[in-house]
Amino acid sequence: MENILLSAFDTAPFSQIKTTDYEPAFNEAIKQAKAEIQQIITNTDAPTFENTIEAMSFSGMQLDRISNIFFNLNSAETNEELQKIAQIVAPKLSAFGNDISLNPELFKRVKQVFDTFDKSTLTTEQITLLDKTYKGFVRNGALLNDDQKTELREIDAQLSVLSLQFNENVLAETNAYQLHITNEEDLAGLPDGVIEAAKNLAEQQEKSGWIFTLDYPSYLPFVTYAKNRELRKEIAIANGKKGFQKNDYNNEEIVLKIVKLRNQRAQLLGYKNHAAFVLEERMAQNPEKVLSFLNDLLVKAKPAAKKEFEELTAYAKKLDGIDRLEKWDGSYYSEKLKQERFNLDDEALKPYFKLENVLNGSFTVAEKLFGLHFTEVFTVDKYHADVQTFDVTNDNGEKIALLYTDFFPRKGKRNGAWMTSFKSQWIKNDVNERPHISIVCNFTPPTQSKPSLLTFNEVTTLFHEFGHALHGMLANTTYPSLSGTSVYWDFVELPSQIMENWVYQPETLALFAKHYETGETIPQQYINKIKESANFLEGMATLRQLSFGLLDMAWHSKNPENIGSLKEFENQEFETTKLYPDVAENVMSTAFSHIFAGGYAAGYYSYKWAEVLDADAFDYFEQNGIFNKEIATKFKDFVLSQGGTDHPMTLYKKFRGQEPSPNALLKRAGLI
Repeated sequence: MENILLSAFDTAPFSQIKTTDYEPAFNEAIKQAKAEIQQIITNTDAPTFENTIEAMSFSGMQLDRISNIFFNLNSAETNEELQKIAQIVAPKLSAFGNDISLNPELFKRVKQVFDTFDKSTLTTEQITLLDKTYKGFVRNGALLNDDQKTELREIDAQLSVLSLQFNENVLAETNAYQLHITNEEDLAGLPDGVIEAAKNLAEQQEKSGWIFTLDYPSYLPFVTYAKNRELRKEIAIANGKKGFQKNDYNNEEIVLKIVKLRNQRAQLLGYKNHAAFVLEERMAQNPEKVLSFLNDLLVKAKPAAKKEFEELTAYAKKLDGIDRLEKWDGSYYSEKLKQERFNLDDEALKPYFKLENVLNGSFTVAEKLFGLHFTEVFTVDKYHADVQTFDVTNDNGEKIALLYTDFFPRKGKRNGAWMTSFKSQWIKNDVNERPHISIVCNFTPPTQSKPSLLTFNEVTTLFHEFGHALHGMLANTTYPSLSGTSVYWDFVELPSQIMENWVYQPETLALFAKHYETGETIPQQYINKIKESANFLEGMATLRQLSFGLLDMAWHSKNPENIGSLKEFENQEFETTKLYPDVAENVMSTAFSHIFAGGYAAGYYSYKWAEVLDADAFDYFEQNGIFNKEIATKFKDFVLSQGGTDHPMTLYKKFRGQEPSPNALLKRAGLI
């Protein structure tokens, strides 16, 4: 019987894929990709850009499609079978990658093109591809001797499995905990919608009462609104000790193995540490520059953060006689203080943020800025009933992309929010293949009495992921490896973070923030309060982000061989950014998926880095009108459509006319 994954298809044929198809499909696609590479190596013509670099860029396309489908499902709709397959195929894919990057004959051809090409005959995109291909070989061990190459292969195989194990353990820990409440008094302070969702969850499990979990739509409202301090403490500690318990899902050993292997790998390739290796291919260039960037912001944010923390502590003491503010008190008293100071209650805002309206709002913003149109289609195969699919076209009716959206938590889906793709964009034989992009989030699902209503924070999350999606959908490059979000990691957050700015604008909110029952547009006083409260506790929020960035840099720029205890190491690294007392049972690193399973290793600083870019870029819009078509077109032409075809700073300056200044960010954050 035919394996559907090995046939030709445009949209992913989810309903026709059997779990047993994956492993044989991977094996066959790897074999095909190897044959394509072999053809390049055995070509008797002299190496040229076309027969070597371009041919490599378009090799392994079937394997890429299968990988995209499989690993996206392993994040959004996993089960034990998929996880087992992931453990089997990850080392195979790692070995395949090494078979290419460590192949001396292939490297010889690439090096010959690199050493002899005439720049005047290539486009900027082609020069970038050549440079990236050559560097890719060198950075993956092409200049090593045979013994070193073997060692590199072993390290890569181990790392591919360890990051999967890390993720599976975090998911298992998230799923293992439940706070089961049977006494109605323990629900005091919680909004009706949150209580109803918890009751639904209990009913699904055929239990009485209410169930709260570590999924964010359940966890965050609980620690933000629940009056019962002991229960807030219980669930917060449970959340903070994921991967740090004496059970089968402990991630301590895995973290230490990962950082040691990354360090070994970097040194094998001639770099001082993993951060030096990673940052060579980033806008920031080296660890010293990142640490200087983070510490400069720390100097500016710390006084504000300490002052805010003292205010919050005094407020908790005044309100409830709390002598010492703990981590499980932070969200609760912050929300209370915010309500008191701005008379702004997240729960009062939620009726204006019905999920469907917010999504349509993001579509309208994209239409006003970039001339995009979104039409829901019902003929595209989906992997879950919650998923929606949209055809994306431009003003001329041309197809731009297919968009998948997947918004609600479920058992087989990891926490958080992300954008991904099921098919890249590229141009070959004059055909512009359009991308299939997906946004995955975890918002509060609708209940019997209410639709899905978002907090303002979730509205910004949706716009953030939609910004990533625009980067993917508007891609317009020749080569798939340079398309869409395939950019320097510290540039990738610019399109997502700039989109968040529109959510704070009255003009934007007027488009979609309408009461789900009455249709009334959000009152101006609420809009004013949203804007006023945008900087609320911004010093503390900045300090928190900086602490994550500094911890990440510590893991990847210090010698990990001397680290014995994760807890001691973290406490030491958090010393300069610490506000709350330490919680003995908790550690962050064992569930810090961004850096141990998500590609942000030595890159977490890039959120702040991109904030400098996005504040500066949005400042340009604000000066000329937030829906200014001319500036939007420049942003589309020089940033969103260009992918990784040129250096990010070159692209940014083409759009903005100058390098970014951090002043716009500091001003926006109220730190200057």
